[in-house]
Amino acid sequence: MTDLPQTDERWRDVLDPMQYAVLREGATERAFTGEYVDTDEDGVYRCAGCHTPLFSSATKYHSGSGWPSFTDPMDPANVELVPDHSHGVHRIEVRCATCGGHLGHVFDDGPTDRGGKRYCLNSCALDLERT
Repeated sequence: MTDLPQTDERWRDVLDPMQYAVLREGATERAFTGEYVDTDEDGVYRCAGCHTPLFSSATKYHSGSGWPSFTDPMDPANVELVPDHSHGVHRIEVRCATCGGHLGHVFDDGPTDRGGKRYCLNSCALDLERT
């Protein structure tokens, strides 16, 4: 997407209701309901809001958490990590660095042989470009 929407009304026009709730309002999909939870196809996961490349299928793994999980982003500059103190807990929110869309959270309980990170993301915040 070359021209990002500048208003909430325009974002509502280009995103479906669940995508809007997640990407623009920070909502979370219910566990085990997202399209990419169990996907093993090769490709690049892009932001559903602006199509920025975010994660490679090569770093995706089955965490058992109920959301697509990755060990690291394709380019760290394409994601923004933001402290999140909502719900009475300290977490690190993951946002798209291009459009600011909420993607999910990153945790320190990922595979230790792959860096120990678990980027736990909402399927509807992503578009898989299959290769």
